[in-house]
Amino acid sequence: MKKLIIPVFFIAASAAPMAQANQTLCVYDLLGGAGDMVNIAKDYAVAAQNMGAKMSIKAYTDERVATEDLKAGECDAVMATGFRTRQFNPTAAALDSLGVSTIIRNGKVDMPASYETVRKTIQTFASPAASKLMVNGRYEVAGIIPFGTAYPVVNDRKINTVEALAGKRIASFDYDKAQAIMIQKIGAQPVSADITNFAGKFNNGSVDFIAAPAMAYRPLELYRGIGTKGAINRFPILILTYQIIINETKFPEGFGLKSRQYWLGQFNRAMSLINKAEKDIPAATWGDLTSENMVKYTIMLRDSRIAIAEQGIYDKPGLKIIKRVRCSINSADSECSANTENW
Repeated sequence: MKKLIIPVFFIAASAAPMAQANQTLCVYDLLGGAGDMVNIAKDYAVAAQNMGAKMSIKAYTDERVATEDLKAGECDAVMATGFRTRQFNPTAAALDSLGVSTIIRNGKVDMPASYETVRKTIQTFASPAASKLMVNGRYEVAGIIPFGTAYPVVNDRKINTVEALAGKRIASFDYDKAQAIMIQKIGAQPVSADITNFAGKFNNGSVDFIAAPAMAYRPLELYRGIGTKGAINRFPILILTYQIIINETKFPEGFGLKSRQYWLGQFNRAMSLINKAEKDIPAATWGDLTSENMVKYTIMLRDSRIAIAEQGIYDKPGLKIIKRVRCSINSADSECSANTENW
């Protein structure tokens, strides 16, 4: 009986690790496949080939479905707002907490400095030293970019003080408990909503107030709800982020860190989209708060943020990191000498 001779090259090939299968990146975008986030994701998919991944893009207009599909294994990665990605990594999603990136100087919001808080935090999270923080179970944060300031959008520009919010109907996302807590704290009425219907409720008059970024103004036709009496007030409730979450078991080892550093390099591109969206809004649509109310709102958001963290909704380690970043940018702020958010 002849011996079975197996070629050496076949043995070597069998012992080698199998090539990574193609991955699906599910992307939430207000405009579906035609939106800016999907276009950015397509460029990411090209860059990811050099990191050892070959991704296809699947667009969603409902981020709840996109994130559920990640959990179900229909997606290997998801790109959605920090509100929805908090379930996968609360530390990174702390960036989408009330007022967490706001810098106030001389009674006014310093928006460039506020965005610098976001950039430096993303830079911190993209460093090798933060790699363990970016992993939670099988999920890993593979990138963060800004999506713009969530501004107060009102149907009456007289709603421009904390006191004027009392009794008003405010859209509150069911899955973000922090919103309902904040709304009740100011004596307003939370109205149940989600990403698919909050703009419609505002446009048809079911609510008086929503929080939304400039990039939502045209796609969601917010000008209908604003009408001739409403406004978008120039005050940052928070700066929204998009976060990329991967199932790390589906990607090559070390992919997450490379990916986070790639997205750090996309910060300026994201800012260009944000700035363009804000410039496209008619000047007459914007409203301004007084310096007194700017400070009052900021303190109110800070107190609420701390209370919400104490209830276990916001991530304390994440808030502590971001406070350090804020104070590195604006050390003169009184909070920097106070023992708040130093859990």
